[in-house]
Amino acid sequence: MQSTPAIEVESLTKTYGSFTAVNDLCFTARAGRVTGFQTPNGAGKSTAMRVVLAPTRPTRGGTRVLGRHYTDLTNPGREVGVLLDASAQHAGRTGREVLAIAQQTLGMPRRRIDEMLELVSLDGAESRRRVANYSLGMRQRLGIAAALIGDPEVLILDEPANGLDPSGIRWMRDLLRGFADGGGAVLLSSHLLNEIEAVADDLVLIGRGRIVAQGSKDDLLAGTGTHARADQPEKLAAALLSAGHSVESTSDLRLRTDADTATTGQVALRAGVALTELKAVEGGLEDMFLALTADTRREGTAA
Repeated sequence: MQSTPAIEVESLTKTYGSFTAVNDLCFTARAGRVTGFQTPNGAGKSTAMRVVLAPTRPTRGGTRVLGRHYTDLTNPGREVGVLLDASAQHAGRTGREVLAIAQQTLGMPRRRIDEMLELVSLDGAESRRRVANYSLGMRQRLGIAAALIGDPEVLILDEPANGLDPSGIRWMRDLLRGFADGGGAVLLSSHLLNEIEAVADDLVLIGRGRIVAQGSKDDLLAGTGTHARADQPEKLAAALLSAGHSVESTSDLRLRTDADTATTGQVALRAGVALTELKAVEGGLEDMFLALTADTRREGTAA
């Protein structure tokens, strides 16, 4: 049985003059699952998150959180926990004061302050220090505590692992997995692709403001493509391209295609090309993401 959509993005388009930041985005983030949301820099991630949370109005399309527009939620912090910028916390307040303001604003019992400080492992002395004296990792932990203090059903997090050491990253991963396993929905953006791969159930990958791939992580990573060698590589490449598949030459003189092994073999047979090697690409999210967004990256060499 498929879980309930907690976040729905429908035909979302946002333009700024002649520039289109996001173009016809359609995806959901479901209860009981972690949805990884990934784009190259400048490809629309921040715009989409701002539209979901309502400070930015869409040009076309729309979004819903728990079946309603975000501005129609009675007490948003009790339903949606948000961490978009850990550095935006008031530097002159202590960590405890930051949580106390959130607790009072949301109408939560005062015990939630200590519960959240314990959850994110900020001890008594640390909680009484001013945020200006916090490391980035401590600010991330405080931001997570503030996002969770209202006991929300949905978490929307942008780069929550920034500044965390390896044990902190593992803690973050376990926290998000536990939140989803308890029935919550998580929309997670991170440039740490291995962390998204480790915790996400579903993936939404964006390039140039459009969705280039989405679906369950297992399904997407199961179809990352094929490596092939042939006695006539140019002929095989032409046949694959004619059949509608992508093809690129790798540094070790193999061809890489998005077709699976069976399809590649069938195309080679029809083209009369003898294959000397045929195997599925062994790669994870990083390989797939870089291949799908090769023409949108600022760094690196074009495929």
